[in-house]
Amino acid sequence: MFTSNPFAELSASIPPSVIQTYIVIMMLMVAGGTLFDIIHKKSALYFFRNWQKSKSQSTRQVGGGEMVSLAIKTAFVEVLASGEFCSMKRRIAHLLTMYGFLAYIISTFIMVFAYPTPATPAPAIVATLWYIGALMVLVGGYWFWFFIRVDVVAEGNSPFRLVRADLFIVSLLVSLTTGLIWAYLQAAGSAIWTNIFLLLYILSTTVLFGSVPWSKFSHMFYKPAAALQKRVEEASGSSTLPPPADSPKIFVAPHHQTRNY
Repeated sequence: MFTSNPFAELSASIPPSVIQTYIVIMMLMVAGGTLFDIIHKKSALYFFRNWQKSKSQSTRQVGGGEMVSLAIKTAFVEVLASGEFCSMKRRIAHLLTMYGFLAYIISTFIMVFAYPTPATPAPAIVATLWYIGALMVLVGGYWFWFFIRVDVVAEGNSPFRLVRADLFIVSLLVSLTTGLIWAYLQAAGSAIWTNIFLLLYILSTTVLFGSVPWSKFSHMFYKPAAALQKRVEEASGSSTLPPPADSPKIFVAPHHQTRNY
């Protein structure tokens, strides 16, 4: 199972061109949704104005070489290592989800477009990467959902409480969960349940990629830019954030005298 291409087996009932067209539509929905989000929320305009403001308040000029160095540090620390997370548990969960999702997406593209039918068998490593990537997302995602979320851990809310901010993570988990179950049932030869979970897989995946303007999907494109801007502001002396305290200050409550009656 873990070395078989589930999309090649699906080609027996659905033409590969239909599957490929669906993937392209999902790509366009992500691109269009992100663009709509940028225009609607004016995120690009905000970054541009904030960048201009920080330049006018800078105390030193950041050169081209230093800018490249800051961009490299941002790519390795904030993007590739998720260094913005102070909690190691949350960082690990995020890294599992991020790298698992990348492996899942890349292997999906390879299997669907390069090896669409059983006549063109995909290398075992590609199919294995699809399963491993999906499992990584589920481990990181469910770990975050049930044990790390602030509103669950700190605020004591039910882990099954849903708000709009949860749309991305919920649709992602449902999509990959139903996808893995569909692949397993297809390999096991259970036709009825295979079709049911295939439908659920398609629906949840469509919600995942089609809800970009209303979910946190597009945040993955904003965060690197925001992290780079923060580093540049700190280097140029225009940052308005207070420096970290060396040690926490102890607040001593005033002594209240009591009356004797």
